[in-house]
Amino acid sequence: MNRFSSALSRATARVTDSALGPHQTAVIRIGFSLTWLLFLLREFPHRQELYGPDGPWSWDLADQLVATNGAFTPLLWSDGQVWFEAVYALAVLWSLLLLLGWRTRTMSVLFMVGVLALQNRSVFMGDGGDNVLHLMSIYLVFTRCGQVWSLDARRARRAAGARARGERPRDRVGPVLWGVLGLLLLLATLAGRTDGDRFIPLLLWTVWLAQALWWLVGRGARTGQPRILLDVVTNIVHNGALLVIMAEACLIYATAGWYKVQGSRWQDGTAVHYPLHLEYFSPWPALADLLSASGTMVMLMTYGTVVVQVAFPFTLFNRRVKNVLLAFMIMEHAVIAVVLGLPFFSLAMIAADAVFLPTAFLRRLGSLAARACGRLRPRGTWIPRPRPPADRPAGGDPVEAAPAPGGVPGPRT
Repeated sequence: MNRFSSALSRATARVTDSALGPHQTAVIRIGFSLTWLLFLLREFPHRQELYGPDGPWSWDLADQLVATNGAFTPLLWSDGQVWFEAVYALAVLWSLLLLLGWRTRTMSVLFMVGVLALQNRSVFMGDGGDNVLHLMSIYLVFTRCGQVWSLDARRARRAAGARARGERPRDRVGPVLWGVLGLLLLLATLAGRTDGDRFIPLLLWTVWLAQALWWLVGRGARTGQPRILLDVVTNIVHNGALLVIMAEACLIYATAGWYKVQGSRWQDGTAVHYPLHLEYFSPWPALADLLSASGTMVMLMTYGTVVVQVAFPFTLFNRRVKNVLLAFMIMEHAVIAVVLGLPFFSLAMIAADAVFLPTAFLRRLGSLAARACGRLRPRGTWIPRPRPPADRPAGGDPVEAAPAPGGVPGPRT
C-alpha cells in the first residue's frame, strides 16, 4: 500500500509540476503548421476551386450543410471575394507564425480558426490527412507547444535575463494583440456569427478570459499561491492534451489496421497492388510498376502494413520495439508521399507520429539543426549569449511569454 501511495504521489507531482514532452509538442506544432502552410501555398493557384465562392461546392450548399451540422467556419460570414482572400491570406500568415513559435498561445488559436474556416467550408476536399489536421489543430490549443524551438522561448530567455539584472521587461505587443482579438471576438458574438457552433466560440472565449486571469494574477502576485495554482492547472491541461494526442494516434492506427484485417484483399496479400495502378494515385507510374512487379514484394508490403498498424498501440509498453515500429511507420508514410502522391497526408501522419519520438533523439536533432544554422550564419554575426533563467518566471501581461510558455491558462499568446 505504501509503495502504491508513493508511486501515485510521484506520478501526481510529475503531472502537476511540469509540462511533459516539450520537444514532442514542439515537433507537433512545427509539423502540423508546416503541413498546413505547404498545403495552402501549393493550392494557392487553385484556391478558388477548392474553397472560393465560385467553387463546385457553392457558398449556398456550404451554408445549408453548416446550418445542419453546426460547423464553425468564418468563410461563411460573407460570400464576397475580398473576405475569402483575406481569410485565406490570414490562414497562411497564422500557419507561418505558429511554425516560428511567435505568440504561440494566440497563434495556436488562430491556426485552429484558419484550419476550421477552410476545411468546414468545403468538407469534401482533401484526403484523410485533413481529418488528422482538423483534430490536432484543436488539441494544439491546449498544449504548451512553445517551450522550446520557438521565438517565444527566446523571448522568455531574454525576459528572464532582464529580470536577473533587476529590470522589468515590458511587452507592448502582447496586450495590444490580446485587446484587438478580444474586440473582434466580441463583435462577432454580438453580430450572431458564432451562433451555429457552440464549442469553438466557447473555447475562444475561455482562452481569452484565461489570458486575462493570468495577467491579473501576474500583476498582483508573481510567486504567490494564485500563480502556483495557475501553473498547476496549465500543466494538467497540457499533459491531458498530450495524452489525448497520443491516444488519437493509437486509435487511428488501431482502427485502420483492424479494418484492413477484415478485407479479403488484405487477407490474400494483394491489397497494395491496386492503389499502385490507379491513375489518381500514380504520379510515378514507372516506380509503381517496379514496386508491383514482384508478387512477393506486394505480399510483404501488404502484410507488413497490417502488422505494423495493428501492433503499434501494444508496443508502447516496450520502448525499443516501439522505436523500431515507429521508424517503419515514418518510412511507410514517406513512401506513400512519393509513390502514391499524397505528401500532405503523409506529413500530417508523420507529425502525429512525432509525439512518440524519444526525447534524446529530438535533442540531438535540435543540436544538429542548431549547428547547421550556425554554419550558414555569416561570419562576424553577433549572437547574444542567453542568461540562465530565474527560478520562477515573473508574471506580466496576459500574452507575455514565460520560460515554459503555453497551456491553458498559459502566459503566452
